[in-house]
Amino acid sequence: MQHFYDGQIRRYITQMIRMLSNFPVKDGNGDLKQVPVMYGDLTRQVAQIIRDNSENKLPSAPRISLYVTGLEMDRDRLQDPSFVRKQNVIERAYDADGNEYLNTQGKNYTVEKMMPTPYKLTVNADIWSSNTDQKLQLLEQILIYFDPSLEIQTTDNYIDWASLTIVNLESVNWSNRSVPVGVDSEIDVATLTFSTPIYISPPVKVKRMGAITNIITSIFNENTGDIDLGLSQPELNRYDDFAEPGRTTEKRQAGTTISDIQANVNDGMLGVYVEGDTGQLYGKGAVNWRSAISKQAGTYQAGISRIFLTDLDNDSTIAGTFTINELNEALIIIDWDTDSFPDDDVITGPTGDRTSIDAIVDPTKSNPSNIKTAGVRVLLLENVSSKEATEYPEAWQNNDGSGLVANANDIVEWDGTKWVIIFDSQNVTATTYITNLTTSKQYKFANGNWLLSVEGEYPVGTWRIDLYG
Repeated sequence: MQHFYDGQIRRYITQMIRMLSNFPVKDGNGDLKQVPVMYGDLTRQVAQIIRDNSENKLPSAPRISLYVTGLEMDRDRLQDPSFVRKQNVIERAYDADGNEYLNTQGKNYTVEKMMPTPYKLTVNADIWSSNTDQKLQLLEQILIYFDPSLEIQTTDNYIDWASLTIVNLESVNWSNRSVPVGVDSEIDVATLTFSTPIYISPPVKVKRMGAITNIITSIFNENTGDIDLGLSQPELNRYDDFAEPGRTTEKRQAGTTISDIQANVNDGMLGVYVEGDTGQLYGKGAVNWRSAISKQAGTYQAGISRIFLTDLDNDSTIAGTFTINELNEALIIIDWDTDSFPDDDVITGPTGDRTSIDAIVDPTKSNPSNIKTAGVRVLLLENVSSKEATEYPEAWQNNDGSGLVANANDIVEWDGTKWVIIFDSQNVTATTYITNLTTSKQYKFANGNWLLSVEGEYPVGTWRIDLYG
């Protein structure tokens, strides 16, 4: 696993230090002096060092010190950890020479954010004062902001969905001194205890997307023809030398190795890729897509050129636009046209017919109790064969005390009183399509396993690319 550190907890602490900064007190002459804020509590040993091991020297006051006393997972705010939120961001074009933004569209990005983990951060703020008047001045200035909470913002990042939070004032300890006053109580300390709900977020996935820059229309251009002649549309250069045996087109490009590539679609961390796999065919390694496409008639345009792949299981063709991966030109990134996906299959359950599931769960590690409502459907990643087979046995128990017995790849539905197997993977042989409502991704059941409907190998003759020129 790669090292990842974004200083998220540090930013929360920094904002709380800033929250307590810039409060002044009046000295004996009536002059205002700003009270410094530091991180860390003043232990007896540290105080003795600051005093140069002398009882005749006191730590400076007034002062505010802030330190963390607790960090606990906030289970009441836990949500679906597999949830992914997609957000499109469009920049304004920037002129580097003129150092100014232009009134045109710039780069286009898609940001995929995973559900952050909630925690509760507890912090103490010690207010040091050498007399009661200093303490009263500081407390009065600080306490008026908490009724009972104060909103803070850790970043000004537009796509950071965890940047806003609140700080709650939980308690006030008036003084650390006791009566009678001891021998080491020159400085009085009042303690404010704060709590703040925070999120710790995993890294996000950022994808650069292509954009349509020109729209060509010539429907009524008499110089190039009319609608009936079919000459007014932009000329499409289709490369389909890898089409079905015996099929040819006028735009066929012969003598190029691209026609012998079998495609392999994988859903990786950076998106959905099609990889040129010639390792088994020629032993030459992966194909460089930019070099291979440049040999074809027509022009490659990132995010506009299209790709079509035919699934041999049902002869359906899925399509999308593609962009060559700038970091690895053996890969191309596809933005799928979901309307071209096969139709989902209807699966009958005790609460009705549906073409979707609500989640994909590992029953040995996941607890679906928070979604255990009538009609909820889940796809199982592992077997559930007994109450001891899962960390959360109560989640997979029926109301009559019996336990669910199901296999990996089964789909089960809660009918309100018990779990019902509505898709028995051991006895289904037909290719089946469903959509996961949590991720909006379509899955295909084939050869006894579930996988993304676009994943798999596409042999020579089952896919093509379209270039414009």
